[in-house]
Amino acid sequence: MQLSVRRAAVGIALASTLGLALAGCGSTTAQTGSKPKAATTVALQETGSSLLFPLFQLWIPSYTGSHKNVTLNAASTGSGTGISDAENGTVQIGASDAYLPPNAPSGMLNIPLAISAQQIMYNVPGFNTKHLNLSGQVIAGIYTGKITNWNDSAIAKLNPGVPLPNLKIVPIHRADGSGDTFLFTQFLTKSSPSTWTPQFGTSISWPSVQGSVSATGNGGMVTALAQNKGSIAYVGISYLNQATQQGIGYAALENKAGSFVLPTQTSIQAEAAGLVSQTPANESISLIYGLGANAYPIINYEYAIVSKTQSSPQVAKAVRTFLDWAISGSGGNASSFLSQVHFQPLPSGTVTLSQKQIAEIQ
Repeated sequence: MQLSVRRAAVGIALASTLGLALAGCGSTTAQTGSKPKAATTVALQETGSSLLFPLFQLWIPSYTGSHKNVTLNAASTGSGTGISDAENGTVQIGASDAYLPPNAPSGMLNIPLAISAQQIMYNVPGFNTKHLNLSGQVIAGIYTGKITNWNDSAIAKLNPGVPLPNLKIVPIHRADGSGDTFLFTQFLTKSSPSTWTPQFGTSISWPSVQGSVSATGNGGMVTALAQNKGSIAYVGISYLNQATQQGIGYAALENKAGSFVLPTQTSIQAEAAGLVSQTPANESISLIYGLGANAYPIINYEYAIVSKTQSSPQVAKAVRTFLDWAISGSGGNASSFLSQVHFQPLPSGTVTLSQKQIAEIQ
């Protein structure tokens, strides 16, 4: 009897042990079969150029739609803010129409994303569907207050036979730190050095001109043009559609060869062809006022301003992946994007230089 009881006790203990083991195996199986954790989402922020902003608005939904682990936001703050935000680490990408100055902090990159242009626009009733001829010297005269009326002899000389109106000119300039101001004042410095003495920069001390107006962003420039008859302003080409919808005209500019040229795909590419081969490894170069006979004189690289050192390997990889996509002909440099903002794609040599810079981001 005692032996039977002992055998029964042992059997119960073995069954209990086996049950626990099986339960453990079931638990392990459940853990092994559990779903993997979702990939961490990386948030990227861009601020800067109002000229580049419309392109970012086209890029973002397309890119984030195919890269679900990335969120990307953009803000039109002006190139000056975009540069400083990238330098102090507030954002991962600063956008700028201007390349970095020589005294920029070490470890900063300026990476071309596309080629754009700038237009000289005006609101002169009766002439807004036509293209008046303007030169750097005349425009410098307007912005220094030496030329004050649209029927001035200097403007009439460039437009023979055109019945120009006796209308006061209202020069408009940017109030914010702006890559467009950098481009515009660089054009005046190169094309009319004897007339334009303030030199160039994203922010300058504007000559005092009675009746002049300041505005923020390219959108603000277009609004100010529409509100002021007789006004003239420098506006990035990505705002061409918005401006023409408001009945604003734009000029044919005199290039270095003495031809008056409109900003078309052909004339922008002609300007680029004469200068992009000179692009250095750091890609800081002016594409303004080149030698081509049919070249439009105010074009530029649109830059991403990025620190080589990002906050984490994950963020660095996300920045590299996005920028590589942005400069690719099958990605952000596709005509389906660029044509909507009147930009031109990067030449193959510039793409190679940009790829080398992007690879430095860690």
